Amino acid sequence: MHERSPAEVESRELKAIKTVHTIAWALLAGCVLAIPFASWRNDHRTAAWLAAIVAVEVGVLLLNGWRCPLTSVAARYTDERSENFDIYLPLWLAKYNKSIFGTLYVAGIAFALVRWARA
Repeated sequence: MHERSPAEVESRELKAIKTVHTIAWALLAGCVLAIPFASWRNDHRTAAWLAAIVAVEVGVLLLNGWRCPLTSVAARYTDERSENFDIYLPLWLAKYNKSIFGTLYVAGIAFALVRWARA
């Protein structure tokens, strides 16, 4: 049996972390994008649940110095520190992720609140 070098093990572990991180990001980004759509359909309960799920993630980020905990885990397996070293996202999206989705989140909640108030 071929014995793997430490670099190969780290690479495999880093790939696993990046995959999990990307899936978690996609789910949360999906929640952010779904808030106004749920509200548009007058499904205010779903919009509220989606907003709450994202709020929990925002709380985790705040408690962790505005970094995803998976970033710290990934950092154990590489010396690379580009904006997307820990996730399978394009560099520009990883760099501006919080700004883009933070703005969309706030706008989605504002839209949902207006729709709910008019219902």
